Amino acid sequence: MKTARACLGLGLSFLAGSGAWAADAVTEEVAAVYPLAETLYLDLHRNPELSSHETQTAAKLAAGLRELGYEVTTGVGGTGVVGVLKNGAGPVVMLRTELDALPVEEQTGLPYASKVRTKDDAGVDVGVMHACGHDIHMAGWMGTARIMAKTRGRWRGTLVLIGQPAEETVKGAAGMIADGLLTRFPRPQFALAVHDAADLPAGVVGMRPGPVMSNVDSLRITIYGTGGHGARPDATIDPVVIAARTVVALQTIVAREISPFDSAVVTVGMLHAGTKVNIIPPEATLGLSVRSLTEPVRSHLLKSIDRIVKAEAAAAGAPREPLIERFESATALVNDPELTKRVTAALRRSLPPGQVQESTVEMASEDFSEFGSAGVPTLQLRVGATEQSKLDAAAKTGVPVPSLHSPLFAPDREKTLKGAIAAEVISLRELLPAK
Repeated sequence: MKTARACLGLGLSFLAGSGAWAADAVTEEVAAVYPLAETLYLDLHRNPELSSHETQTAAKLAAGLRELGYEVTTGVGGTGVVGVLKNGAGPVVMLRTELDALPVEEQTGLPYASKVRTKDDAGVDVGVMHACGHDIHMAGWMGTARIMAKTRGRWRGTLVLIGQPAEETVKGAAGMIADGLLTRFPRPQFALAVHDAADLPAGVVGMRPGPVMSNVDSLRITIYGTGGHGARPDATIDPVVIAARTVVALQTIVAREISPFDSAVVTVGMLHAGTKVNIIPPEATLGLSVRSLTEPVRSHLLKSIDRIVKAEAAAAGAPREPLIERFESATALVNDPELTKRVTAALRRSLPPGQVQESTVEMASEDFSEFGSAGVPTLQLRVGATEQSKLDAAAKTGVPVPSLHSPLFAPDREKTLKGAIAAEVISLRELLPAK
């Protein structure tokens, strides 16, 4: 991992190419809004809300945009927020952030750590944490909203800021679009988003054209058997054994059916069965996360899972065919090549050498891809969130730094926030030029 010079201290003063601004001017703008952005970040981190329940989070963002003069609409696609700032003739550009947190009990030990507990949609008591950095995204988004509102002489066009619910359940973007996001409000010519990255030094901006995140399909599989006494297995058809054989057989799909040159993941993340050691249950449930980068591979994975699951049940003489339910699906996120090239050039003109790097493709997923599927050219920028010293230590010891979704994930908030704000402002001014 390269060490980025100053890791977004952004103190290097130099002039960019023709028509660009000095890097130290961006530094000053970011520094001016940082205290308010940090205050918002700490508040959001302490008070996370689960997907589709982000009422207080949405209210905070809506109030902030109203104070800055944006036309604000709430309740879009559930708890979604839309802020529109019209600033003369010009392009329409959308900047998106996410609102929701995860059902994770925080273990960072930070003085501002979340202590929130709530019931999830299944009625289970869970801890709640911004373990994916959506609090960083929201605070940076609001800092950018402030800079753009106060520097209208530097850009022209229409800025559409959206706070999207339910990203973690990959339902929020589709919900907002279904509720008229692209028809009730100015339709964007470009859509931008920022996501933090635990594997990049704090403040470094990573980006690449083409596919950057995977398709995802979540499957719930119910395997049926015939329950009975654990001492009389011969009088039963054991769904636990069928489930165990199914888990092993599913591993052959990626290993033996998918080309080594294609990316694919089949993860069995849940296996639930039984209530007591001497009772063979009547059914078992598997939960799968299936990931791919292309539609042909996606189709192959799903068809193979269907074939194997049903065949294992049939081989065991199951009384009925397994039930396979597909939920929480999203398409691969693809960065528009021309948009990526344009924004990358602007960032490299305006940030210190080494501050902009090419990022890698990830098999994680999210629903920002819905806007690309709706015909809007999209670009997601990655912003590093981990102190360089921790990455260096991880490289030396082989013990990885806490990843996104970890109860130990704690971004280096100042450098990460400043990096996100700077990247967003530079990108928006490139796409909403003053002339």
